[in-house]
Amino acid sequence: MGWFDVFKKKPSEPVPLDLSWLKVDMHSHLIPGIDDGSKSMEESLELVKRLADFGLKKIITTPHIMSEYYRNTPEIIGMGLEDLRKAVKNEGITLEIEAAAEYYMDEIFLEKVKSGERMLTFGEDYILVETGFINKPQMLLDIIFHLEMAGYKPILAHPERYQYLIGDKKLQEELIDRKLLFQVNLLSFTGFYSRQVKDFGEMLVERGVVALLGTDCHNARYLDMLETLPKYQKIYEKIQNLDLINTRL
Repeated sequence: MGWFDVFKKKPSEPVPLDLSWLKVDMHSHLIPGIDDGSKSMEESLELVKRLADFGLKKIITTPHIMSEYYRNTPEIIGMGLEDLRKAVKNEGITLEIEAAAEYYMDEIFLEKVKSGERMLTFGEDYILVETGFINKPQMLLDIIFHLEMAGYKPILAHPERYQYLIGDKKLQEELIDRKLLFQVNLLSFTGFYSRQVKDFGEMLVERGVVALLGTDCHNARYLDMLETLPKYQKIYEKIQNLDLINTRL
């Protein structure tokens, strides 16, 4: 050992990601071949195995339902779920798997809600909904109202990623005042999407308005980045102390 080696700081070992405190991941795309998530059963099994290794006990996977792109139905998702469950069991992975959906809020979705069409929910009638990332949907508040009137509890997926919401403080306060449930992506705290998204996600945590957290896992790249979350020690510790609905699902 050289003289100067004595003063060299040894790199610290990376802290392994532990999501056992979260218990349930309620946002992911793990049913193969039906949206922009996993492309094969082999890929799905690899992702599920890694999520189990992070300490999760349950996954509620949420394929997209979008009238223009992913025309999934409860039947399509149900069949995909059964295939995934069988494959997971055959691999000896001890992780409970359920399925709901991530609904894109547009006119067609609103008509489905008004007509009483069956929706995929989880827990106590929670329904996961999303919008486009750039422009505010004109019918955003109208859809939320009709969902609530139909007995659903809408959860807005990854609000920290919506540019229109980041720039509209009035709308932020309106949604918060309505007690709309916010689900933030864990990846947002790593800067995976952008620094702006990271900052907004952390602000929502500071405001105490984050009700759920999810991986929004689509592929291995998501989990590779997710493993860096413990590096962001301050927010990593803070989110573990939130009173999250995840733990009661």
